[in-house]
Amino acid sequence: MFATASPATLHGLPDPAREPEFYAGVTTKRGLAWIVDAAVTFFFCLLALPFTAFTALFWWPVLWLIVGFLYRWATLAGGSGTWGMRLMAITLRDRNGQRLDPFTAFLHVLGYSVSVAAFPLQLISIALMIGLGRGQGLTDLLLGTAAINRPA
Repeated sequence: MFATASPATLHGLPDPAREPEFYAGVTTKRGLAWIVDAAVTFFFCLLALPFTAFTALFWWPVLWLIVGFLYRWATLAGGSGTWGMRLMAITLRDRNGQRLDPFTAFLHVLGYSVSVAAFPLQLISIALMIGLGRGQGLTDLLLGTAAINRPA
């Protein structure tokens, strides 16, 4: 799909200068997808709450982290996008332009979780998404991944 590297592509991903349609509005869509994913995570945490005899109210942030991690990992490994990303018609691709494999999805979610836990890293990631042509956050830069508009 995108793996046919040409001089116009870097790492097998579409070149934002030559194929800007792949990156048009992706940063905004990622923000909206994050809101959807937060709502889904909240819903799953509420579903889990009775199974903890409501003790999870005392360790809610830990439950949120675990549920969010598992949700994001499962959806990224299974379809290269969370449900929010799919709703916004974006997908994550690796440095070769391929869908994320389970290990890369795990590393991506781990990087996201670390950046959320250390909030300044999340601010840096957001600034990078806004400032870079491919809209890559900190974890994306480290792994060579990028979010693109889902090809038709």
